[in-house]
Amino acid sequence: MNFEAIKAAAEGYKEDMSKFLRAMIAIPSESCEEEGVVKCIEAEMKKLNFDKVEIDGLGNVIGWMGDGEKIIAIDSHIDTVGIGNLANWTHDPYEGYETDEIIYGRGGSDQEGGMASAVYGAKIMKDLGLIPAGYKIMVVGSVQEEDCDGMCWQYIYNVDKIVPEFVISTEPTDGGIYRGHRGRMEIRVDVKGVSCHGSAPERGDNAIYKMADILQDVRALNENDDADETEIKGLVKMLNPKYNPEHYEDARFLGRGTCTTSQIFYTSPSRCAVADSCAISIDRRMTAGETWDSCLQEIRDLPAVKKYGDDVKVSMYMYDRPAWTGEVYETECFFPTWINKESAAHVQALVDAHKALYGDKRIGAPSAMDKRNRPLIDKWTFSTNCVSIQGRYGIPCVGFGPGAESQAHAPNEITWKQDLVTCAAVYVAAVNLYQGENKTDDVTEFRQSLTDNDIR
Repeated sequence: MNFEAIKAAAEGYKEDMSKFLRAMIAIPSESCEEEGVVKCIEAEMKKLNFDKVEIDGLGNVIGWMGDGEKIIAIDSHIDTVGIGNLANWTHDPYEGYETDEIIYGRGGSDQEGGMASAVYGAKIMKDLGLIPAGYKIMVVGSVQEEDCDGMCWQYIYNVDKIVPEFVISTEPTDGGIYRGHRGRMEIRVDVKGVSCHGSAPERGDNAIYKMADILQDVRALNENDDADETEIKGLVKMLNPKYNPEHYEDARFLGRGTCTTSQIFYTSPSRCAVADSCAISIDRRMTAGETWDSCLQEIRDLPAVKKYGDDVKVSMYMYDRPAWTGEVYETECFFPTWINKESAAHVQALVDAHKALYGDKRIGAPSAMDKRNRPLIDKWTFSTNCVSIQGRYGIPCVGFGPGAESQAHAPNEITWKQDLVTCAAVYVAAVNLYQGENKTDDVTEFRQSLTDNDIR
């Protein structure tokens, strides 16, 4: 394989990838509103002579190169979060701008940049005759990831009936090759109260006051230590072999679990009345050794939750928001933790490709390298579609994508043009260096157990 030819081809498409990315950024594409950017990607794939381009029932856009029986997939979610407070942006988040080095705008790093690299990586494979024998390349622009990580791949697996040999996620990796990340779940706590006239609050039972006690306990769960004398032991305990004897080493690799209150709701007859209900949402990030059930039980065991007894309900959210196509795929808001073995064939394919093309250290634009002085093989801090691909279904998954995690969901989001080039080249080399004969059934180092809910 001519690695210099691959690098030259990727560099030759730098301007085209930049133009394509800017076209995607210019189209607002929040979750469930991706139709415009899907059509933009479909048009680009057709322009580049993909062998087949289709849009499935959920609205995922899928491009195919090659005609083998086995599938290697490259996934990019093409929905974005909103822009938040426009005053925090120095330029229009959709019109954006570019320099010789960067592209500015919502979705550049998270993660339409990955889509640009994947599409042109597949194009280079066709140009150079580097679609591996017996394989076809599946380039996925997936929807609704920001709303419900991995639900798009539940649809691809269960409805489209597609099961790849392995998947490369193009989520931003700061120049690293990522083999796992923490899982997450969305927890809701509901508290009952009794309303009365605000002039005599003692006649009622204020649900907001009850929730105030619970909020302090949730905060303590995240912030406390795990000392013997600590009543609410903090989530840091999972890094301690005393509390997590089987999986503390994996937990140390992934990082400790966290929880934070992300939303609060209430009901009250008026501003002159005592609140008769209050609810919160908790964003719970899960490390190795934690289960969906243990996370719910931790909240149920908080002193303030126990104090208010049957007036408190702790549950897990379900997701049923319609896609841009109108399709509804209901699922639980549980996104399993996963880690691949560093020695797994699909991980090593990425490592070998990077070493052959660019060496064994992370590379990137000079302005980004201060954030990239980490090992080449590492893990994400946030969550990705791999919660379903690997976490739910055990399909081998590995991450390498343009941009930086720190840019995700932030105002003044940018990505680096050189990353687009680097990633496209690595995708080409990796699928050709993959040694399928070395694939084993034990590629997973850790995968969280699933719930007992009856979901598809």
